[in-house]
Amino acid sequence: MPYWRLSGFYFFYFSALGVLVSWLGLYFKQIGFDAAQIGYITAIMYLSRIVAPNVWAWAAGYSGQRLWIVKLASLLALISFTAAFFTTDFWWLALVFLLFSFFWNAALPQVEAATMQHSLGETSVYSRVRLWGSVGFIVVAIGLGPILDATSYWWVLPSLFVCLLGIFIFSLMIPESQAEASNEVAEPLLRLMMRPRVAAFLLVCLLMQASHGPYYTFYSIYLNESGYSGTAIGLLWGFGVVCEIAVFLWLHHVKRHIGLRHILLISFSLAALRWLLIGFFPQQVWVLIFAQVLHAVTFGVYHATAIEMVHKFFTGRHHCRGQAIYGSISFGIGGALGSFYSGLLWKQAGATMTFAIAAGLAFLAFIIVAVFIRPGNSSGVVASGPGQ
Repeated sequence: MPYWRLSGFYFFYFSALGVLVSWLGLYFKQIGFDAAQIGYITAIMYLSRIVAPNVWAWAAGYSGQRLWIVKLASLLALISFTAAFFTTDFWWLALVFLLFSFFWNAALPQVEAATMQHSLGETSVYSRVRLWGSVGFIVVAIGLGPILDATSYWWVLPSLFVCLLGIFIFSLMIPESQAEASNEVAEPLLRLMMRPRVAAFLLVCLLMQASHGPYYTFYSIYLNESGYSGTAIGLLWGFGVVCEIAVFLWLHHVKRHIGLRHILLISFSLAALRWLLIGFFPQQVWVLIFAQVLHAVTFGVYHATAIEMVHKFFTGRHHCRGQAIYGSISFGIGGALGSFYSGLLWKQAGATMTFAIAAGLAFLAFIIVAVFIRPGNSSGVVASGPGQ
């Protein structure tokens, strides 16, 4: 298990994510973009996740060089992002972030599949590696806050460049897994995706990510307009991810007693509560702190569970494609829808109503799991395999 090489990749990948979701919106606001423009350019980045993971997964499967694809995509993401330094024109930056995200989004599904193979599908092993991504997010969320308060949000750009450089360096170090793919005849991918439990699972992942739209696109702007400093904003982002790390450390113990289906139900119900708290009580700092505690469940627990379910549903030669499909549908379509409706509604309907809609999407996901994803046995959904 190449623990530190994989952990280093996760550290820098989620450091980059931390810069994007915590601070990029404030940079866009500083250079004069309105809420709709911020929503559009964020949606553009998510839209690339609909196509990019599947294109790169096909290339990896066709070439048989999965991690070579990761190295190439990481290098191209680094190179394409440098164009963001040239101008603040909206259409130029929209093109830059579309191109950058097309390459950046290629890497993670392949590394997720490699990590699950290196860990032999053990969630506890995966969680110990993945938690370093959370550490990276915390470093940039908390560390950049005071710097940006004292200087300018322009420093978001070089910070992101450093993170992308780290991603590329660690991508060069990750070895292929020695675990061999199954030689069994794989079920046609479309037929597998159309199985009721698989289709329902992918739909609720889409809804969960769409419900995060106001949070990932406007949370920092929302807090800034409510009077919070960059330091306070960074601390709130970082605290949520600290709670996420705690979840990664003990999630495998919880799973011994709670099935995957019940974990999803808990995650979606608490996500609905979280968005209502943020939307209705922005001036109550203790409410916001409690809402960030819930990040441990609405992202940490949910994401680790989703990755395991993808690994169980998409077996054998479908591992990489399964991770790519999960990323495309949830973070791609769901993320784009979330950013799009947030940008449209933020000024017209207001922040409170936008977060209320997010809560409604999370609750809809809860209903779908409750009705359509029935447990296959006493330990929960997919515990005995996706076909049962």
